[in-house]
Amino acid sequence: MDFLAGCIGGAAGVLVGHPFDTVKVRLQVQNVNKPLYRGTFHCFQSIIRQESGNAMRMLGRDTPTNQFLAGAAAGAIQCVICCPMELAKTRMQMQGTGEKKSTRKMYKNSVDCLVRIYRREGVWGINRGMVTTLIRETPGFGFYFLAYDVLTRQLGCEPEDRYMIPKLLFAGGMAGIASWLSTYPVDVIKSRLQADGSGGVRQYSGIADCVRQSVRDEGYVVFTRGLTSTLLRAFPVNAATFATVTLVLMYARGPEGGAVDCEAAPQTQTSGL
Repeated sequence: MDFLAGCIGGAAGVLVGHPFDTVKVRLQVQNVNKPLYRGTFHCFQSIIRQESGNAMRMLGRDTPTNQFLAGAAAGAIQCVICCPMELAKTRMQMQGTGEKKSTRKMYKNSVDCLVRIYRREGVWGINRGMVTTLIRETPGFGFYFLAYDVLTRQLGCEPEDRYMIPKLLFAGGMAGIASWLSTYPVDVIKSRLQADGSGGVRQYSGIADCVRQSVRDEGYVVFTRGLTSTLLRAFPVNAATFATVTLVLMYARGPEGGAVDCEAAPQTQTSGL
């Protein structure tokens, strides 16, 4: 268990530190007589300016349709990491909520949770809910980036606009809301499937069975359970996220990258999801 926990912790550390390690290696191996980078920050600038937005480059023109497709691709790819993490989060949140409440927690932390699930259920266990996560994330991210792209185009926010930051916040917040509204029913089913079995007893045999039982017991209103709190959280969180990413990329690219408008942010952000 200690070995597995160490492996997972190490993998997390690599994911977080990899961008910085990339900069370190590039600075270490560049030609001293003809250096490509003047320093650490300039190296970051160059990588962001020249090598981001892989999905958009493959799709070609920067159009709303391609923004949706690039976002959908990003959503599908990140499910590999997102699904196990959300499974651990759901199981941790469910502790102490069953009929037999106990002050003793089953899981110490998220890593311990995944290790215990893996021991009991194997690889399939820690990927429980992968299909519903894929169904949620693929169109959800597509609408996420599409909404942001359309709103920034309509609002006309430019770097010199005095109201640029409020516009970015509004566009980001509304993009988050659009994303959740487009896939929230699927998220309800995903959460129920991932929570299922946390007390040792399985209630659902699969996605269709979960939908059938949920509708039978609670009606179609089941697909809106928790929607209000989700949307209240989505607006400020995504407003801050998109505004911050856009502003950081604008200043990181600097004058060398030419004029950078708000519409460019989703293009570059897809490569990091």
